[in-house]
Amino acid sequence: MRYSSGTSTVRPQWSPSTSPVTYTSDEIRALTPIRRTIESDFRPENDLRDIFLCHAWDDRHGIATNLHDRLVNQGVTVWFSEKDIVLGEPFLREIDRGLAKSRTGIVLVTPALLKRIDSRGVSDKELSELLARDILVPVLHDTTYEELRRISPLLASRNGLDTSADSLEDIAIKISELVAFEDNLATA
Repeated sequence: MRYSSGTSTVRPQWSPSTSPVTYTSDEIRALTPIRRTIESDFRPENDLRDIFLCHAWDDRHGIATNLHDRLVNQGVTVWFSEKDIVLGEPFLREIDRGLAKSRTGIVLVTPALLKRIDSRGVSDKELSELLARDILVPVLHDTTYEELRRISPLLASRNGLDTSADSLEDIAIKISELVAFEDNLATA
């Protein structure tokens, strides 16, 4: 890790020196084990996605699509139900395949997701698998860790990223740096 004199210019080793974003010490502490897992499991297979985007059904046309598009613009391959499940395909089976073919996962924690988890919907099943594999980065939007803790103490115990602290664009950059390989493997 590279640090400057203040906490606002903290940069993990996977973040290129030209990156426009900075990380907090808590973000680096939370993301470093995930980066190590991604590195140790890295396989240059064409059908693997960098990210599985777990989100509430209610968020699919709003914030989830916005995050997806920003990640794709950063060069991240994202499994996203809105783009990857073809009409007529078995919904849960396609989600299962998406989970199996993703290096890491992001859970977009919104008020709608909190309701879905509490009612044990599909998002709850996705979340369970990602938590079990220990490859999950929570991204909070329009909610807090306190609200999350009431619904899912296990998920709330993981530090992640928060749109109240960073713009969605900066979060997409941080995630893209976390999962990037080609440029970083040569400089690491």
